[in-house]
Amino acid sequence: MKSTTKFINGKIKSIKHSFTGGNITMYSGINIVAKYLKRDKTTKRISKLFPTRKENATKFTKFQVIMAITFASLAGVNRIKKIANFTQDPLIQANLGLGKALNENVISSTLKTMGQSGARELEEELLKKNSIFLKNIGITKAIFDGDSTVSMTFGNQEGAKKGFNSKKKGAKSYHPQLLFESNSKILYNTWFRSGDSHTGNGMSEFLKETQASLPDTIENVFFRADSGYFGGKLLDTLEGFFWDYLIKVKLKNLTQLLKKQEWTAILGKKDIAICEFDYTTKSWAGTVRKLKAIRTVKEYVETDFLGDRQIVPVYQYACYVSSYIQKDATELHDLYKERSTSETWIEQVKGQLLAGKTLTDDFWANDILWQLNCFAYNISVMMRNKHKKFKKQEHQTFREWFIVVPGKIVSGGHTKEVKIYENYYCKSNWIEFDDFLNAA
Repeated sequence: MKSTTKFINGKIKSIKHSFTGGNITMYSGINIVAKYLKRDKTTKRISKLFPTRKENATKFTKFQVIMAITFASLAGVNRIKKIANFTQDPLIQANLGLGKALNENVISSTLKTMGQSGARELEEELLKKNSIFLKNIGITKAIFDGDSTVSMTFGNQEGAKKGFNSKKKGAKSYHPQLLFESNSKILYNTWFRSGDSHTGNGMSEFLKETQASLPDTIENVFFRADSGYFGGKLLDTLEGFFWDYLIKVKLKNLTQLLKKQEWTAILGKKDIAICEFDYTTKSWAGTVRKLKAIRTVKEYVETDFLGDRQIVPVYQYACYVSSYIQKDATELHDLYKERSTSETWIEQVKGQLLAGKTLTDDFWANDILWQLNCFAYNISVMMRNKHKKFKKQEHQTFREWFIVVPGKIVSGGHTKEVKIYENYYCKSNWIEFDDFLNAA
């Protein structure tokens, strides 16, 4: 008997291809970023700050190089060669007014020509932009989290030196200083430093620059940092500013010092005790400050004492110095733990905006590259800040939603338009975000 069962055979169809497609972009979202920066006049200020003298041999401007690096960071592109390739995209060329793509030599030489003076001018401009942002969003109490991060290098870059490196001991690196504003999540200020710089080196001067830049709408400042910043000079600076502060204590004999204190158990909280005591050092010039500590039980272990088996606690300590005199050690400890979010922001700056991943052999060029990556991070934060739907997202999500989106550039009359492929992109999110920026 003949079988009547029918089968469906799988097939893959081969479609003809060619390389004749034109005006295709992978980064439609850069257009909305360009619109945002033009609207708040950032691009105008940067262009004026770094003018390029027009000569017969001049084909590219400093402004074009600066913005190409910034856009590349937002799009997840690093390395000089890849940034040069990035500028082959027709939308990037249209946004920056490029007649053709940048090349590696132009990018490197432009950054090196800007040098130390260019790095400092850029730093001042970005600090001014951050100040205006805090004023515009109505922050009256700034919460600053100080931190530093190791940015490893893999060559002989100028200023890259051996220092503390938890990931790769003995490797050369840079050691940038960072200051995040906790309410808004922006990286308010940053200094690019050589790898052998100690965590707290220059922090007083760093904060003096920060304090001078704050808008007049800031009525109160709270500064928070880990034990790497514990020192009399910084404490004097903070108290001179009348800033509130909370810094974790670091002393060579701290554990032995804490063991000698009288501890008070916290009612209702098992295995937790606190203490406070006055402390001073010769370097504090006679200033006495109150230290507050919390002791918790890490574990219980069994020990042998004179033939008698005993269960004893193993303690761990945390000690703080703070202007918040009325708060006890448990309250300070809880307040300090909130700074852990700055570690997440550092990861975004380095891992998602690729800060420190693009390097030349010149220190000041690398300083500028670092600042532009941090600038890109802040652009992402600022664009999302007031919209609840986008504010809580990390930059990687923002990039996937709004930056790396394919489209086609079409020309009509004297105008150009980016047509975004609706099947690929969530149309409602794009329209909602575009409308938000236009209304802001």
